[in-house]
Amino acid sequence: MKKKILGLIVLALCVTSLGAGLVYAADALDGCKMTLDDASRLPDSLDCTLTDGVCEYADDDCGMCCLLNSVYNVTDWVFVILIAISSLMIIWGAVMFTTSSGDPEKTGKARQLIIFAAVGIVIALFSRAIPPIVQMVIGV
Repeated sequence: MKKKILGLIVLALCVTSLGAGLVYAADALDGCKMTLDDASRLPDSLDCTLTDGVCEYADDDCGMCCLLNSVYNVTDWVFVILIAISSLMIIWGAVMFTTSSGDPEKTGKARQLIIFAAVGIVIALFSRAIPPIVQMVIGV
């Protein structure tokens, strides 16, 4: 029963975030906002001309520029959040390890927490590989 409730909560959060994204996208139909730093990390094959920090959809490549910029922004946030959480988990695991006083159960929990944190760091590093993969898939 609890798994069904948790699944419904996750589904509701996904639908809510999708709805918020659609509302935001409706407001930005004229173009997407980018800085010069955002445009500099996009491939040279795209012509992302900015007018007052906005890539206007009159340009043919603007849709791809906005898509890739969004992918970069999302993966940047995922990377920062996962690294922060993993760092805190490693610190907490180290504290648990040093305060375990040789108790095998506490030592095992600390070791497991540090392993989960290491997996989180690996996933965070893989999030940096997503934008080049998206570029390869869309052929840019």
